[in-house]
Amino acid sequence: MEDQTIVGIDIGTTKICTLVARVEEDGQLRIMGVGIEPSRGMKRGVMVDLENATIAIARSVEKAQRSSGYEIRSAWVSLAGSHVSSINSRGTAGVTGGIVRQSDVNRALEAAQSVAIPHNREVIHVIQRGFNVDGQDGISQPVGMHGYRLDVEAHIITAAETTVENIRKATEAAGVQVLQFVLNPLASGEVILTETERQLGVMVCDIGGGTTDLAIYINGDVWHTMVLSVGGSLITSDIAHGLRLSLTQAEEVKKKYGHAIRDEVGSEELFSVRSFGSDNPIQMNRKDLAFIIEARAEEIFRFVLQEVKRSGYDGLLPAGVVLTGGSSLLPGIRTLASDVLGLPVRISQPENLLGLVDQLYSPAYSTSVGLLYWALLVDEALTPKVVKTPPIPNDLWDRIKDFANRLLP
Repeated sequence: MEDQTIVGIDIGTTKICTLVARVEEDGQLRIMGVGIEPSRGMKRGVMVDLENATIAIARSVEKAQRSSGYEIRSAWVSLAGSHVSSINSRGTAGVTGGIVRQSDVNRALEAAQSVAIPHNREVIHVIQRGFNVDGQDGISQPVGMHGYRLDVEAHIITAAETTVENIRKATEAAGVQVLQFVLNPLASGEVILTETERQLGVMVCDIGGGTTDLAIYINGDVWHTMVLSVGGSLITSDIAHGLRLSLTQAEEVKKKYGHAIRDEVGSEELFSVRSFGSDNPIQMNRKDLAFIIEARAEEIFRFVLQEVKRSGYDGLLPAGVVLTGGSSLLPGIRTLASDVLGLPVRISQPENLLGLVDQLYSPAYSTSVGLLYWALLVDEALTPKVVKTPPIPNDLWDRIKDFANRLLP
């Protein structure tokens, strides 16, 4: 069980979610343990209080350990924040022996990383976008192909070294080693996107509490990523100021009565709330609440639109936008997003889960579940070795090898 168990820790601005999953024989994940704890010491994806953050992470891990019976020693950890940035780069390597091998691919990717990266930045991901072998482009998997020159297009994601080290330090202080940091929208994309959407061109828009995380996929690969330091907590803050409520009350009001489009709320719809300075609950108009939410949500999507246009890929997204994250639960937000962005929009969440999953069927947990699937994707040791076809007779293998040898120079 040790080798086939994955742990993911989603360290967000509003919550910390630790998941323990076991890889089944058919490759599916069964959730064995869940630990959800209110986040402390984090603000917009950046650690601002190391001690409190460590306590919150430790409590989340402890809950997951109790529910799973599994001792957590290492985990895949989410990462977000405006300190994250990305660039596209190109690397070239000569092919030794005339046949592309994995070592040639690795050398090309290393060459792509040789771009000037400031000393205070840490490389989080190097994602291959496509290969070119002797001038032939559009190749997705070059290993085994004949050629003499290999070029790779890579998407490199970096983050502020100090922020990364602070999160690593807090996680390790909680008794957990960080196996790898995973950018939020990449993790979410593993559970909310279809292969058709990835090929056509689609954008993941994960609106969390402190950040809005974006990833653009074209031709099945990641072409652009970005983290905006705006999120659902700004909507909550606006409600608190506008209606004179505490942040806790404002969050409850947002979840219970909130709507992202003012015109879709009746002027006669009222709700009761006790604001500062009031001895008794007072009646408030739900339309006024929607006015506050709509203004801030529209601003968030205008920031998203600005980033899409800046990336230059705004005309390459026929599959539109897939919204996820806790703030995507607001009624009316899909329509508002579609109006502002001028693209088709759908809301997605984790599906087809096994095990302790009652709380996880929500857009708020797309990143948490996505961490597990990202680990399964990149760690070959976790992939079940399942024989799906009958074994080929030895004499046939010999004939195939002999034929292949005759084709090689």
